[in-house]
Order: sequence, then C-alpha cells, then structure tokens
Amino acid sequence: MIYSTATVPVNPEGETKLTRAQAWAGLERKACDARLFLPEGLCTRCDVVEESATHFVREATISGTDLREIITLEPESKVTFFQATGPREGAIVNELFEDETGALQLRFYCYLGLRGKQAGGAEEQAEQERFDSDSGYKAALLSTLKRTRALLAEGRL
Repeated sequence: MIYSTATVPVNPEGETKLTRAQAWAGLERKACDARLFLPEGLCTRCDVVEESATHFVREATISGTDLREIITLEPESKVTFFQATGPREGAIVNELFEDETGALQLRFYCYLGLRGKQAGGAEEQAEQERFDSDSGYKAALLSTLKRTRALLAEGRL
C-alpha cells in the first residue's frame, strides 16, 4: 500500500492572502475540472458525469490514462477522491485546517494500492517515492494554491 502525506501553509509570507472560503473555492474548482490546475496537456479530459446530494462522479484522462473518481465534499474542509477505476484504488484527500497557531494549512494524504500489482512490490515502491518527492504531491498542493490565486486575480473564483 502507498501512504503519502504533505502539508503546506495556505498563506506563506509574500503571497496574496487567501481566506478559507477562497482556498475552498479553488479546491472545489479543482475537483470539478482538474484541467485548470494540472500542467497543460497532462489532463486532457475532465467531466462531471453524475451528481447527487452527497457526491459527484468525474471521468478524466490524466497522463493518457482514463479514470473515474467518486468525489465527496465536506464544505470548506475536505475533498475526498475515491478511485473507482484507473491504475490506483483507494482514496486521495485534500484538507483545509488551522494549525496550532491558527494558520490555515492545506494537507494532502492518500492511502492507495495499484490495481493488478503486487502489494508492496516494485511498482508501489516507485509510486510511493514519486508521491513523496519534491515534485510529488507537495508540489501539487503549491501549484493548486498558485492557480487559486491566479483565478482570484482574474476574477474567476
């Protein structure tokens, strides 16, 4: 199994301050359309195909791989992406919270396996290393906040 986590401050010094509501709006937009938040060309399709009072389902093509995710939203707190189809199974979470000083933080964590691969095998170990690397999910959190600030500045948030 793959377990990875990363946390970054929402409002580091020198950046435009985001309120919880603004940061949340960015996370909601990302959940609905990953194309706005991933590097250009990485996500070529991202469509919400089903909605209910408790969740929605999106189908996407990311890095050439088709996937289906069931997404739940806990307003201004947590987005959970359940991997229904695709190379991974399990859950990915993006969570907003205040640390012990009251500073707003954005945390990623996941608990995943790779479908059809040996648990703890070479493929999972490589994926774990990629998630935990400087270009892994910490970088994704930082780019999400950067894109949220850009959308805010453009008046699109």
